[in-house]
Amino acid sequence: MNIKREGKMATIDSSSGILSDRADHDAVVVGASLAGCTTAMLLARAGARVALVEKSPDPAAYKKMCSHFVQASGVPVFERLGLLEPIMAAGGVRTRFHAWTQWGWIEAPPEQAGLCLNLRRQVLDPLMREAAGSEPGVELIIGQSAERLLWNGETIAGVVVRDRDGHETKLRAPLTVGADGRDSRVAELSGVPVKTRPHGRIAYGGYFEGAAPPLAPDTAMWMLDPQWCAAFPTDNDLTFYAAMVTKDRLPDFKRNPEEALVKIVSDVPEAPPIRDGRLVEPVVGKIDMLNRARRQTAPGLALVGDAALAIDPLFGVGCGWALQSGEWLADAIAPALHGAEPLARGLNRYRRRHTRELRGHAYMLHDYATGRKFSPPEKLLFQAAIRDPQVASAFDRVGTRRTKPIGEMVRILPRVVAANTRRSLAA
Repeated sequence: MNIKREGKMATIDSSSGILSDRADHDAVVVGASLAGCTTAMLLARAGARVALVEKSPDPAAYKKMCSHFVQASGVPVFERLGLLEPIMAAGGVRTRFHAWTQWGWIEAPPEQAGLCLNLRRQVLDPLMREAAGSEPGVELIIGQSAERLLWNGETIAGVVVRDRDGHETKLRAPLTVGADGRDSRVAELSGVPVKTRPHGRIAYGGYFEGAAPPLAPDTAMWMLDPQWCAAFPTDNDLTFYAAMVTKDRLPDFKRNPEEALVKIVSDVPEAPPIRDGRLVEPVVGKIDMLNRARRQTAPGLALVGDAALAIDPLFGVGCGWALQSGEWLADAIAPALHGAEPLARGLNRYRRRHTRELRGHAYMLHDYATGRKFSPPEKLLFQAAIRDPQVASAFDRVGTRRTKPIGEMVRILPRVVAANTRRSLAA
């Protein structure tokens, strides 16, 4: 792996620049997790010289508060990167998802259900970082944090990074990418507009060994209205049990996180065997999950992953959208990399695609993140999905983010009405 550590930067020949021959790199990507590694690898494969900056000095660092669930919509990015086979060899679990409601289980026919993926972040993140650091054209720089941006008038022209000893390095590039998560330092420094929305739940989860859930290797979630919990079978025969509950439950989790998690999961209908398992590492939790939607671009800047859209993690969209947004950005600016058009045009193309693909999902998730109970239309949809396989398949396509929600719901509406009408007549 080609790693530069804490201030020990190599001199890079700028004569081969694609976007600019006056910069150290064609792109500087801040954050070497899923979004950043994806972006860096695909930009490099398009011919760019990329500096990939990670603030942690440990190449094996990983995101600890994450369900690790990768939606079916994001798995093709792994395939494109050539990483799906190594991921499966590392213990990845392909998984469909089943949703329990008070009317029964919503389960798409197996041949129509999306295949998602489970692999612990402590395995996945180092694997991605290793691959990115080994990619020709990528310089992986670890142990450096973004301190301030470089500007050329109103255009961002790179970033200044600092190691733990205070040594600063200027990384100049026509494109700076913020891939540094929900609390993005790059986004903050850039001053891009941001909209925030409250979140009415807390999240706790932990890995257990022992008896597998009955639906394993598939993922199961219980939509308890308004509480929620889930079981994610993953590598090493572990299961990640998670709960996202309204904030009035916080005292129980603060007092004893493991006890509170075990209780809520073991009390659900058709409960998985969490009480027969053993917690293998401490339960982790997150209390503040303020939703943030930032403008995805500015002159010389793009935001990917949670830096662009940090949204309710209840439906496990973060990993998949990190992968997809990195891919969308790399594809959008490919013409600019080869001098076919200005960079600004490619950035506008990325912003439009990001908005087009995720706006509808974001609207729905922001609304449900308040901790509210199911709406009447949602109840009708769930009841229909129990009885009609085509409605269940539509629910699965939206739930695994393989399609846009509004168009899918309009298309399936007649079947929802028909299924509920038949139910009323039968009663």
